[in-house]
Amino acid sequence: MLDAALYGGRSPAVILTYAWDRLLIDPVPGPRGPADFTGLHPLTRSVQTVPADAKPVAPAGSTLPLLAAELPHTFALIDPHHGAEGITRQLEELVQHLAPESIDLLDVGGDVLARGGEPTLRSPLADALTLAACCQVNASVRLLIAGPGLDGELAAADLRDRMGPSVLTLTAEHVEPVSSVLDWHPSEATAMLAATARGIRGLCEVRGAGLPVPLTDEGPTVHEADLDDALNRNELARALLATETLDESEQHSREICGYSEIDYERDKASWLGAQPEQELDPETALRRLEQFEAEARGRGISHTTFRRITEALGFNGKQRQDLRALLINSRPEQYTAPLWRIRADA
Repeated sequence: MLDAALYGGRSPAVILTYAWDRLLIDPVPGPRGPADFTGLHPLTRSVQTVPADAKPVAPAGSTLPLLAAELPHTFALIDPHHGAEGITRQLEELVQHLAPESIDLLDVGGDVLARGGEPTLRSPLADALTLAACCQVNASVRLLIAGPGLDGELAAADLRDRMGPSVLTLTAEHVEPVSSVLDWHPSEATAMLAATARGIRGLCEVRGAGLPVPLTDEGPTVHEADLDDALNRNELARALLATETLDESEQHSREICGYSEIDYERDKASWLGAQPEQELDPETALRRLEQFEAEARGRGISHTTFRRITEALGFNGKQRQDLRALLINSRPEQYTAPLWRIRADA
């Protein structure tokens, strides 16, 4: 979406990204590295691309090959297993190899602008590692925040004095190039960003915990923020600057934030592994949906994500697409792509 808005899609971008799909897609905790895939293509000595025919090594899962199949961009794999120093090395090699006209570090939601110890943060490690690396690369990197507050971790109001003015506002036209991806990709923050760009407003409930996220006119905006200011503010990112392993990075997160998000994934994966899989019976699922929607209305919720519905109704990630299809086929009027609208009346 950002590529379409900023550059008009005039040439495919190289997108350096994590293979970190969380447990809804990938039952293995933490991010995937090159050893977790077959069929990767070398781009530089430290950077591998993920083509459409690449495959995650079972039992791992990844959305990156599917993205590569649907979009014209090149997807390259961030490897955090060598800490911030390893990611810095990857960036430096890419800059030398590609001589890019621009480098944009994009965060949806804005928690990369956190101090690192806020109690509402859920996933600071991935952001802090990337920030630490980008601040060390010998090239100009622009930090962009799309959809302030949309990840449900830091409120948009708390971010206003940490960002510059809006540099653009995403529209439905910018969403169109990725509209088919939004039919299956589980990212809640991106779904809400696309929804606000399409004009959807209200209060959206996300994640297993049911966090309420406002969908406002600020949702589709993209702001520039100062990269050095972000590093100076982010205690965890500063601590990660010289890290050489993911284990070392995790330990810093435990010391500064009080936890590691990968520890949370390990605990949740263990719990999920002990739960019996429920049969997706349409009648039962729709009855549970009625109850969930009644309770959500009482909380003032107008929209939700399919990830939230899947977890709230007691189904697992493998059943999400089947459940989504059942709901859309049964009640198409409630599908406000890519979100689900909670009916206003009982």
